[in-house]
Amino acid sequence: MSTTQIRQQPQGEQPDDTGAFAWLRALGPRGRRAFGGAFGGYALDSYDFFTLPLSMVAIAAYFNLDKGQTGLLTTVTLVVSAVGGALAGVLADRVGRVKALMITVVTYALFTVLCGFAPNYETLLVFRALQGLGFGGEWAVGAILVAEYASAKHRGRTLGAVQSAWAAGWALAVLAYTLVFQFADADLAWRILFWTGALPALLVVYVRRNVEDAPQAAELRRADSDRGSFQSVFRPPLLRTTLFAILLSTGVQGGYYTLATWVPTFLKTERGLTVVGTGGYLAFLISGAFAGYLTGGYLTDRLGRKKNIALFAVLSALSVLAYTNIPVGANSLLLVLGFPLGFCMSAIFSGFGSFLAELYPTPVRGTGQGLTYNTGRAIGAVFPTLVGFLAGSWGVGGALVFGAVGYGLAVLALFGLPETRGRELV
Repeated sequence: MSTTQIRQQPQGEQPDDTGAFAWLRALGPRGRRAFGGAFGGYALDSYDFFTLPLSMVAIAAYFNLDKGQTGLLTTVTLVVSAVGGALAGVLADRVGRVKALMITVVTYALFTVLCGFAPNYETLLVFRALQGLGFGGEWAVGAILVAEYASAKHRGRTLGAVQSAWAAGWALAVLAYTLVFQFADADLAWRILFWTGALPALLVVYVRRNVEDAPQAAELRRADSDRGSFQSVFRPPLLRTTLFAILLSTGVQGGYYTLATWVPTFLKTERGLTVVGTGGYLAFLISGAFAGYLTGGYLTDRLGRKKNIALFAVLSALSVLAYTNIPVGANSLLLVLGFPLGFCMSAIFSGFGSFLAELYPTPVRGTGQGLTYNTGRAIGAVFPTLVGFLAGSWGVGGALVFGAVGYGLAVLALFGLPETRGRELV
């Protein structure tokens, strides 16, 4: 692999690098357009993902599924996303970040819509698995695209802002769910919700017309003959980094997707909330998530990548235990604790985009980031299924404690990874 050292200077960087929006000014015009494309792609990625957890009770009733089968729908999405993420990473290194971004968005939009036409559980399972191909790749490609425009000083905040798009998409999905399930019968409503997953197709038009790869990064990537190679990230000196990055991603995403998948069901089945009531409780959770992404982005630049992740891994585990052990009847306390739960489990993700990008050189950045993030997602996908199978005897709330175990794994993984704050992308 080439060892050429080319500093990734953001295009059009402004001399004034202070203030709340210095990170946005530092991106320059082309970088801001890239940020818009990545933010929109991740928000709609989130929207399409949450069409399933929000519809899970209705789908289970329609197809007469047990909790293990419904949990498998999420697991297969996340497992296949590992394949999609790895392939998208290689594609990003070989054909460019923007082209790969468009391909992933079209893929997850198409198969989300097809889920709404599924005649049986088996077909739904297949379509949801194929949706995972695009779902797995979009974040890694979009994060790399923006990271290569961002300055080292502001990269954590910039990528944290991209990460906050997940909460925006989640909120949009909850709003659509509340409206659709209020005005349509549940047997049709879940299908309508999937059909709205066609929205991301509009984003592709914007990306195609307005977004381009960071020029210096594209030049360096093309100059290296070893770009987009799986073997390169499993050889020294990157082997250790890759293995520990996979463990880190497994822990964080195992904890996160356990909660994202099962909290709506927990609120309905064990807390007896209505559709509107569930939406209200999720609003507190999502508001906390949005604030957490932005705060975590700031802290990852101030404290460092590893300290930010360790801090919020511990706080997330404690929040899960507190949230799931609130006595029945104390739903007002459940409402209040939704905000810190969403805050902590999202703030931990804010440093991921910058951290993983900084761990790998430009020619294999897409491959390394796509592979580690999504392999961790696939392994972590075991957690939601485990909760589903244990829910019958432990209850959904009791089984959710496995989310805390994931955060413990994340802390252990940090001991094998270097701190990268301030590192230039080369």
